[in-house]
Amino acid sequence: MKRLLWLLPVLLLAPLAWAAFAPLQLPSRDELFEIPKGTYARRMAGDKVEILPDRIDLTLGLNDQLLLRNLDDVPQQFGPVLIMPGQSFRLPFEVASTYSFACSAHASGQMAVIVAPTPAAGWQRLQWRWRHWKKPSQTETVT
Repeated sequence: MKRLLWLLPVLLLAPLAWAAFAPLQLPSRDELFEIPKGTYARRMAGDKVEILPDRIDLTLGLNDQLLLRNLDDVPQQFGPVLIMPGQSFRLPFEVASTYSFACSAHASGQMAVIVAPTPAAGWQRLQWRWRHWKKPSQTETVT
C-alpha cells in the first residue's frame, strides 16, 4: 500500500513534467486568417463587419507566419501589400516584437501583430501550452 501511495504523486506530476520539457510542435507555422467573400459589399451596405481581430498573437519558431487569404471580390490592403481576390499573402516574422499594419479588411483600418519569443523549457513552455490549450483557434473564419 505504501508503494502505491508513493507512485501516485509521480503519476500525477509526470504529465506536467512532460508539458514543461517536451519540444513544442505545431502542424504548421502558418496562422491563417481568411477574408470572406462579400466583406467589402457588406461594409459598403453599412454592416460593421469584424473580420480580423484587433491583435494577432504569434510565437517565434512555432506559428510565426501570418497567412492572409482574400476570398472577397475586391483587393484588400495589408501594410504595403495589395492582396488581390483569390490570392494569399504569407508574412514570416523573424524577430519577437509588436508590429502595426494598415489593414483594409479590419474595421478600424489598423491591426497589431504581437510576436512572442520561443518559450524556453520549463515554466515558460508549460504556460505556453496552457494558454494555447484553452484558447480557441484564431484561424476560424468569422462571417
